[in-house]
Amino acid sequence: MRRTPIELAAVASAAVPGLAPTAVSSAPDDAADFDAALLLDSAGKRWRVRSPRHIEASTRLETELLVLRVFSPAIRAELPFLMPTVAGTVRQGELTTFVYSHLSGRTRSIEDLTRGSARMSRELGAAMAAIHDLPPSIVQDADLPSYTANEFRQRKLNELDQAATTGQIPAALLRRWEHALEDVALWRFKPCVVHGDLHEDNILVEGERVIAVTGWTDLRVGDPADDFAWLVAANNQKFVDAILESYSASRKDAPDRHLIRRAALSAEFALAQWLVKGIAAEDGRMVAEAKEMLAALESDIAQYGGQPISVEPPPAPSAPPAPSSPPSAAAAPANAAAPADPADAAPQAQPAEPADAGEAKDARDVSQAKEPAPARQAPAKFSVAPIPADDDTHTDDAAGPESPANGTVSRP
Repeated sequence: MRRTPIELAAVASAAVPGLAPTAVSSAPDDAADFDAALLLDSAGKRWRVRSPRHIEASTRLETELLVLRVFSPAIRAELPFLMPTVAGTVRQGELTTFVYSHLSGRTRSIEDLTRGSARMSRELGAAMAAIHDLPPSIVQDADLPSYTANEFRQRKLNELDQAATTGQIPAALLRRWEHALEDVALWRFKPCVVHGDLHEDNILVEGERVIAVTGWTDLRVGDPADDFAWLVAANNQKFVDAILESYSASRKDAPDRHLIRRAALSAEFALAQWLVKGIAAEDGRMVAEAKEMLAALESDIAQYGGQPISVEPPPAPSAPPAPSSPPSAAAAPANAAAPADPADAAPQAQPAEPADAGEAKDARDVSQAKEPAPARQAPAKFSVAPIPADDDTHTDDAAGPESPANGTVSRP
């Protein structure tokens, strides 16, 4: 059930005693999972309301509440950015609506971020390093998932098997991803705390500074490459390199050499996860979009080679053995016609591109694992005045709903 901003304002009044909204506007969010609004109260304070549309989305918000509670004031003080604070909740049936204290800053599109200054890249790299250097105990205290490198790889293989059962993933992509997941050298990394849903819609910036990081619903100990997937999907190698340089300089542990390869795999595989999620939700629009993006990715890889993901080169397709000697003309059938031109013969196999082109080569034009933002609903005539837009407020012009880029889609 969809809730309008004015309905969310009424729910927020019940969640936070004394909250009296005087202005309201819709807020960008994952349109498949949440309704969201931004409120202004009589004291001039701003609030953000998130209301889940189904049980799985409500569970994610409840998980985020557990996560935010384990971030003690001491841990928050060490972070170079702010985090959300839950001000109140209201349970309606099986769903729980959350009200958060508003954070300053605003989201920017990935295109705007890639055009940002060197300082913006340094800020993003330092913020990601701070997340990955968090103590694993915060994940354990919240009873959240924790994976070793091999457990994480096996989990991805299981997800690949699930995606393959749909029968709607191009065979070339399944072979590419399976080869990468079976390439053991690619999966030698040290697990760390991972945000799990990091992308531009969960990063609030002000000027050239990262102000806050939101969307803490998928925190876990796992592969740090998952938090880089949204950057690789931007298809701007210079931007990725600048962030990786800042990230490497800020982290306590040096990142492994194959982090970007796994991030590229995560960005591609997010499309398959988006398809599986659409099928499970019986959402024809999601399924159609996922199939379209998968077809575009397959075409791009066939034409340009794609971003390197495997360390070992994929096995060359087997060809039928050539005859030891050409058959005599007498042995050929009388009606068999010889090729009129040598060009009509089978093409020679081309040598495989070295896998170690690696992180040094420019990223190819891989189809972005980003769900197109749906057309926004025209604002209704509310009895509460709309919130005036300013530079520190989420507006309807901000980035759209959650996407499959970041390997950051809600994982089925």
